[in-house]
Amino acid sequence: MLLIFTHKVTNRLSYTAKQIFEKILGVEIGFTTKVEDFIKHSGPKMTYSKQPLQNEFFIRSNDLLFEQGINDLEIKVSDWDGVPCFFSSGDKSAVPFDVFSASFFLLSRYEEYLPHVKDSVGRFPVKESIAYQNNFLELPVVDLWAYKLLEALKERFPDLENTEKSYRFTPIINVTTSHAYAMRGFARTIGGFLLDLTNFKFRNIWERLSVLMRLKKDPYDNFSELVDIHKKFPIQTMFFFQFAKHSAHDKNVSPNNNKFRYLIKSVADYSIVSLSTSFISSLDINVLREEKKQLGNLINRPINYARLRYNKVNVPATYRNLVETEFTDDFSMGYTHEIGFRAGTCTPFYFYDINTEVRQPLKIHPFAMHDYALLKYKTKEEVFDKMDKVYRLVKQVKGDFILVFSNELLGSKQQLDWMELYQSMLKRYYV
Repeated sequence: MLLIFTHKVTNRLSYTAKQIFEKILGVEIGFTTKVEDFIKHSGPKMTYSKQPLQNEFFIRSNDLLFEQGINDLEIKVSDWDGVPCFFSSGDKSAVPFDVFSASFFLLSRYEEYLPHVKDSVGRFPVKESIAYQNNFLELPVVDLWAYKLLEALKERFPDLENTEKSYRFTPIINVTTSHAYAMRGFARTIGGFLLDLTNFKFRNIWERLSVLMRLKKDPYDNFSELVDIHKKFPIQTMFFFQFAKHSAHDKNVSPNNNKFRYLIKSVADYSIVSLSTSFISSLDINVLREEKKQLGNLINRPINYARLRYNKVNVPATYRNLVETEFTDDFSMGYTHEIGFRAGTCTPFYFYDINTEVRQPLKIHPFAMHDYALLKYKTKEEVFDKMDKVYRLVKQVKGDFILVFSNELLGSKQQLDWMELYQSMLKRYYV
């Protein structure tokens, strides 16, 4: 066991240290505030405070983990052997920055509590993030810091034991529009025709007619093909279906449509199925609760996992609602149009509510990429050149490589053959 001496054990410190040592590195830890207990301990030990006691392994602490609430912080990014870091700790410290405070800042999404202007659908903008502004969004820095810290500790304590976790790959299919033209109802179908006609989208009109006359398959209806693809790979795949009433932002098939209901049940026979929440449910917790209940009743299984519409995570309110409606896991922590790690990590972590200073029972699974972030690339080679770099880092730190695809883009032929690209990613990244 690694014993950590500190002047005060706070919820923030306990939360962060356990994430780094236990969840990422597999190192058992304990805390003490008593000097005599620290001196008596014969195993690996370190001090996390303002000053070292003697010549022990020491990390100089920033004030962040001993404060409460939100304060203005000066962030100056420096370098630790090629890895960006911040909260510099001075010469006496065994590492050049406060790895715990920096990790907490990213994991808690501290910057998202600070004043900022939201984007058009109410999200925290990627360009406001410290990671984007300092060019380390594509690095799982918390995990990289953790392994560099472990290396430094093992130099000092060669007998320090750790249990390595394994790399995991999880592809997610997000279904907010299951069909482009089919199952839409008379009024919505006529409305779609008129809208296409007004905008001179004659190709869409012909495609809609072809689908309705059953001359061709709906372009978004690729579920049987996806199930067949997934059977070839020994990986856990997840489908998130929107199961909500129609609104300005939620335009899926009605949850009362029997064919749609049968589709969800048939997919649930082969894959994990859970809820892609509606935009309206982010504004009304009762709607969220009802969507969860209705989908659970349909597949006759508890709905524990959520993906938020537009990846619209507004901390802490969004996650408080998920906790209150008894979701256990969220898969929305990432940016829709940028590749990278919104919380600086590729390891699942629990939501820490800064306003209450309590770790909540909601596990957050950060994703590395949403397929819409790939629209800026023209060729398959460009996509893999970018994604391979991220994959290698995730595998290096034995993290979770989570990729989010939508059935809509997979049914599209614009720029790339997206279904072929998806299959290539499964082959490339599942090992």
